[in-house]
Amino acid sequence: MGNSEIRRLNREIITAERKLEAVREGELWPLTGAEKRKVLTALAGGSRSILRGDSTSRAESRLDRLSDQIETRLQTELRALHTERETLVREDAKTKAKNTAAGKKSSGWW
Repeated sequence: MGNSEIRRLNREIITAERKLEAVREGELWPLTGAEKRKVLTALAGGSRSILRGDSTSRAESRLDRLSDQIETRLQTELRALHTERETLVREDAKTKAKNTAAGKKSSGWW
């Protein structure tokens, strides 16, 4: 059971790393629905400002804040996955060590 859970976590870690890289490159696919809505709203506000001839600094700063928040969320998820994987690896090693030690004690008299 331990190895299958570790493999599952490894796949999730790889997926989370891909999502983080995609967000850094400005792609929208890894975002949640609410995050996509916020980004598109900020983009619409910026294009409205352009059409009216106003400054787009407010929309740009909003997009920057949103991208920072999204990156932070993904980094936190990635950190949590790494922590969970380390815990599983430690528990698996502890179980193997216990079984090995118990097996050696009962295997013979010397």
